[in-house]
Amino acid sequence: MAQQVRGVVAAGRGEAVRIETVTVPDPGPGEAVVKVEACGVCHTDLHYRDGGISDEFPFLLGHEAAGTVESVGEGVTEVAPGDFVILNWRAVCGQCRSCRRGRPWYCFDTRNAGQRMTLADGTELTPALGIGAFAEKTLVAAGQCTKVDPAASPLAAGLLGCGVMAGLGAAVNTGGVSRGDSVAVIGCGGVGHAAVMGSRLAGAARTIAVDLDDRKLTTARRLGATHTVNSRERDAVAAIRELTGGSGADVVIEAVGRPETYRQAFHARDLAGTVVLVGVPTSEMTLELPLLDVFGRGGALKSSWYGDCLPSRDFPMLIDLYLQGRLDLDAFVTETIPPTDVEAAFARMHNGDVLRSVVVF
Repeated sequence: MAQQVRGVVAAGRGEAVRIETVTVPDPGPGEAVVKVEACGVCHTDLHYRDGGISDEFPFLLGHEAAGTVESVGEGVTEVAPGDFVILNWRAVCGQCRSCRRGRPWYCFDTRNAGQRMTLADGTELTPALGIGAFAEKTLVAAGQCTKVDPAASPLAAGLLGCGVMAGLGAAVNTGGVSRGDSVAVIGCGGVGHAAVMGSRLAGAARTIAVDLDDRKLTTARRLGATHTVNSRERDAVAAIRELTGGSGADVVIEAVGRPETYRQAFHARDLAGTVVLVGVPTSEMTLELPLLDVFGRGGALKSSWYGDCLPSRDFPMLIDLYLQGRLDLDAFVTETIPPTDVEAAFARMHNGDVLRSVVVF
């Protein structure tokens, strides 16, 4: 029987979000209903609210979440009621050409629930990233549920559903950071900080954090940066080269998503080094680089989408590291808030006052 719950809805472009009654249908074939325990406030939700991703309003916001499976539909075998899960927006299909080639982290046909949640009057909602987890319960494709150890705090575990996984995966999966490498991370928001932490986890000998805000650089130090550069005060490329013996970093992770910071990353890498773009650009941005330098410097220019993660592989492993005390996911949780405080949390996030606000239910 369909249930009615509270959820955070963006009704129109740029409008303040509001709490609405949301109808969650019973799960159909291949679907699951999850009782949400915690959900991080991510920049992507703000982009949805502002119409920067699509115009399919109204949106049920929230996607960086953990909770407990309440019920499942016909044919679901990967999770069962009572399982503690992290929600993900890459439910791989297993059938597309990328999956068949053994590269499911590039799946071209990821799954979402077939049914729509609605407002009380029947208006269909578009769930953010196919999840919609700023709600007491949400309907997702069962493949969007990744079972992990229930000993983990849902406040921390849910952050693997987006920002932390994106940054950590940019270092470990896409950038291939390994023992002894030098790494520079340009942009120290939540994703950049996760890239710093991932670089330390992978054994980088030197991790250089670059940002305009000294508060963020202080946090980067706490999360594993060995050096910091305030690029308001120093040329970032020159500073990174100076800190790497004049060579440039083995891996440079651009976590801003702007042409000017990408150019910094390109020129701050060592010969045969790797640049990883994990910051999300906008559709009108363009980039110009000297083609001879692209050819002559060698190495690799990569983009990292969701940290090139495979949730079924990466989430349980990272939760195990968290429970062993080797991955401090709790450090990303700045505050816990009720659903009614999401709009104010967007402002704090935009101003750089928090790493993550986490909605609890």
